[in-house]
Order: sequence, then C-alpha cells, then structure tokens
Amino acid sequence: MSQYFTYFPKMYYDAVQDGTTSPVLVTNILRRVKVRDGLKNETAVFNKYQVIAGETPEHVSYKLYNTVDYYWTILLMNNITDRFYDWPLSAQQFEAYVNDKYTNPLGVHHYEIAQSSGPTSSLDNSHVIEVNSDAVGAVSISNYEYETRIQDNKSLIKVLNSSYLSQFVEEFAKLVRL
Repeated sequence: MSQYFTYFPKMYYDAVQDGTTSPVLVTNILRRVKVRDGLKNETAVFNKYQVIAGETPEHVSYKLYNTVDYYWTILLMNNITDRFYDWPLSAQQFEAYVNDKYTNPLGVHHYEIAQSSGPTSSLDNSHVIEVNSDAVGAVSISNYEYETRIQDNKSLIKVLNSSYLSQFVEEFAKLVRL
C-alpha cells in the first residue's frame, strides 16, 4: 500500500451531513510539490529506464526499489499527472487508443524532412521538422507512426537512483507539510 498521502497535511473541512455542517479531518490533497528543474537534469541522481509494454509504475517501483510504495516518485520525476495517458500504454491499449482517435490510423498526419543544420539524426526524432507536402524531400508520417513515436518517447523515463530515494522522500515530506 502506498504511503504517498501519509506525507500530506491534514485539515478540517466543513462537511454537510443530514443538513448540518460539521468539521471533518481530511487529507489536504490540494498541496503540490514540484521537483526542481535543476535536479531533474542531475545525471548522478537519476537513471534512464525503458518502460516495457504493459509495465505499470508499481511494477517499475517494485523492480527498482523492491516495493510498490515508491511508484509516486517515478510519476513525480517524470511530471506524469495522468497515469493512463501520460504513462506508456500497453500494446492493446495503444491499438484501441489509435483506432478510437483516428478514423484512418494509416492516414497522413504530417510531412517532415531532416533538418539541414544542427543535429541531423536522433533517437527521439528531434532532428526532423514538419513541412508542407510539397517541400523537397518531404516524407509522410502516418497517424499511427506519429502516435507510436509519442509512446516511444513516453517509455524512456527517469528514475531516482535508489541511493537517493530516502533523502528524496524526506525532502518531499518536509516540503508538502510546509
């Protein structure tokens, strides 16, 4: 069972029950903490991890930290707020998603060419630029290929090095209670 919400402060909320108002102690889930951008770029603190199709944040947490309790650190580190669409989909979910989103998954999404200056190759396709269909050398990219690229980018995540996990959790708990 995750301990994520145990770090959040409690507050009294005026709940209406049977026409009367009475304060109820609840967890303040509106409290937010953001990981500093500088920390996210610190290579000693993080490792890259390739999410395998069908893996959930809990699977990754168990694989890396021997408990599912730290799945939330993985989501937080990768700025994932919607675990169903920000997280990589399983193959079956992906097929259903693409077929629901597009009437023609194999239809043209856009055209692109490799840029002529700067990086001319990359793993994440950042070396290509979108162009009009009549541009010299333009290659069509299907809706399916476009969505596949997005999934591929989502599947390469940053995970906290286990030696920094307890320090990170302590800092998170302190910040969320401020």
